[in-house]
Amino acid sequence: MGKYIELTNENFDTTVSNGLSLVDFWAPWCGPCRMLAPVIDELAGEFDGKANICKVNTDEEQDLAVKFGVRSIPTIIFMKDGEVVDQMVGAASKQALAEKLNALA
Repeated sequence: MGKYIELTNENFDTTVSNGLSLVDFWAPWCGPCRMLAPVIDELAGEFDGKANICKVNTDEEQDLAVKFGVRSIPTIIFMKDGEVVDQMVGAASKQALAEKLNALA
């Protein structure tokens, strides 16, 4: 079963440069982020080998949050070959996220 990828400044560009990536910007103190966590885990398993399912802890990686203009969390950014192709702000259903990934694949 796949597991989500914890992104940092060091591995961000190399991880998202190829293929489709979902990047969840979150923080441990954020209630909606904690509600979304099991959904991200499930998507990581279901899209293993098809998409990178990633998380960025905005408390630890503030530079990345600033770089992508994240003003509220959770923010989910969809990237294809290193380019931002879509974005969602706020907790979303697993179905909505899966449909977006499938549409972009």
